[in-house]
Formats: sequence, structure tokens, C-alpha cells
Amino acid sequence: MLPDSHSSKFRWIIESGLKGLCPRCGKGAMFTSWLKIAPRCECCGLDYRFAAPDDGPAFFSLCIVAFPLTFVVVWLQVTYDPPWWVHLFTSLPFMLLGCLLPLRPIKGWLVASQYVNRAIEAGTETLKNRLDGQDGGNIFGD
Repeated sequence: MLPDSHSSKFRWIIESGLKGLCPRCGKGAMFTSWLKIAPRCECCGLDYRFAAPDDGPAFFSLCIVAFPLTFVVVWLQVTYDPPWWVHLFTSLPFMLLGCLLPLRPIKGWLVASQYVNRAIEAGTETLKNRLDGQDGGNIFGD
């Protein structure tokens, strides 16, 4: 069910990852809770043990949201010199929500990207083949 061209692969990764859908069938749920990945897809049975997004979602969330927002907070402080409670009611909620809300879509995007691009860690080809039900050989068809 995977698309062939690069643009359709990218579209598939974005669609399934951001919506939290199975990267194989696009129907089953990828998550069982906010950030916990399901053991397998309830529709097609895809085993999610291949997925290792690790700290990627937090890294992207911090780089995309927290780093630029820090400059806004510093600018607000330098320009207007507001009392501390203004930061408590403006800067802190924006920073928390801005960093926490994108975690799930980013994690879904990373898992879908790993599946579509067949990303594996060095030395784990045997495990990947066993999870895919292959008896051996290279998963890339070489």
C-alpha cells in the first residue's frame, strides 16, 4: 500500500504520521495513549517494535517551538519590562503548550518515516526480518 514516488511517500508520511494512523494500512491507530505507541496495528497487524523515535519528538519540539519562543519572551522582557506575573500567565503557558502539543504528531511522523523509508539501526537486520516474517536476506532487496 506504500506509494511509489518521493512526493507521494512524503505525503503518506505526513498524513499517516500526523493523524496517528498505521503507516502500512492508514486505518489502524498508531497510539494507545498520548505518546504510547500501540504494540501492533489492529487492522493490518503491523508490529510497531521497529519504531524507535527515542528523543526525536522532544528535540524537534524544542527546536521548532521553545527556541524561537525564548527569543519572544526575552524580547517581551527587554522591550516592556513587565512584572513577573505577566510571564507566568503568558510565557509559561505558551511555552508548555507549544512544546507538549506537537509531541504526538511529531512522534507519529517519525514512526511513519521509519516505516516508509525502512530505517533500521545497524546490526538489527535479523530482528527486522523476523518481525517482517522474512526468513533472511536483506530487507532492501539487494
